[in-house]
Amino acid sequence: MTSSDTRAARSSEPVAFDGAGLGVWTDPERFEVTAERIAEYAAATNDPIDAHRAGRVAPPVFAVVPVFLSMAPAALSVAPPELLMKLVHGEQDFRFHRPIVPGDTLVARARPVSYAGRGSGSSVVVHAETRTEAGELVGEQWLTAFFRGVDAGPGEGEPAPPHPLDPALRAAAPAAEVRQHIDEDQTFRYSPASGDPMPIHLDDEIAQMAGLPGIINHGLCTMAFTSWAALTELAGADTARLRRLAVRFARPVLPGQTIDTRFWRAAPGFAGAGESAYSYETVVPGGADAPEATVITDGLAVIADA
Repeated sequence: MTSSDTRAARSSEPVAFDGAGLGVWTDPERFEVTAERIAEYAAATNDPIDAHRAGRVAPPVFAVVPVFLSMAPAALSVAPPELLMKLVHGEQDFRFHRPIVPGDTLVARARPVSYAGRGSGSSVVVHAETRTEAGELVGEQWLTAFFRGVDAGPGEGEPAPPHPLDPALRAAAPAAEVRQHIDEDQTFRYSPASGDPMPIHLDDEIAQMAGLPGIINHGLCTMAFTSWAALTELAGADTARLRRLAVRFARPVLPGQTIDTRFWRAAPGFAGAGESAYSYETVVPGGADAPEATVITDGLAVIADA
């Protein structure tokens, strides 16, 4: 537990969450997919894959863009709305039924499925789905919203699907390791490309008021970096082969930092027939003045075999 986690735990206060909102879908949101918007997102996440940069097929984490406006209302139908400034992104889990392509008209909606107290705060799990207008399921995702310093009690509902990393894997040589750099202006490019205007990613003063060292990279931007690392190293840069991508956000990444992502072949229980599963972690490398810091853990990438 970090010192900030300890402070949050000490200040944890009982707060009434409303289980009546569990399972209730938000109003559907329609989203028109264009090649330009796909290419903007790829550029904002330094994605090197030609099909993404040209806007022919969306990068995997672009799947959050159509559902972004549905996620917070779903979480805040269970958690009191005044807790919005205490919300941080705890976990994200994508299931890809097919890639998103230009010309798609997507219909997105979300629903809270559980809430629970978790020591230094409380979580709300939101399940979202994206379909075509004809009803074809394109993707699903589970977001875990974490509210710092409040206690929702034991909670109710179904937790998010698990994706733990077996600690024993760290002793083995990785199947792949990728070093990437977060640009100083990364958040200012990612914010308009993703539709996420949260000021902790854009305003140093507001970020510091929230207890952060300054502007932090969007967690989903960091996750997007790991998605193209997985695709280029493990899937031949073929977006259609990625079936699941899940992470737990351990700590923020700052603009200007370098990250290393290590992938290990995971137990077959995470993968179906014709698929391979890889567990992964992402760290900020250590230096003379600081040890290595884990920023993403419990990462999981499920990839269809070639």
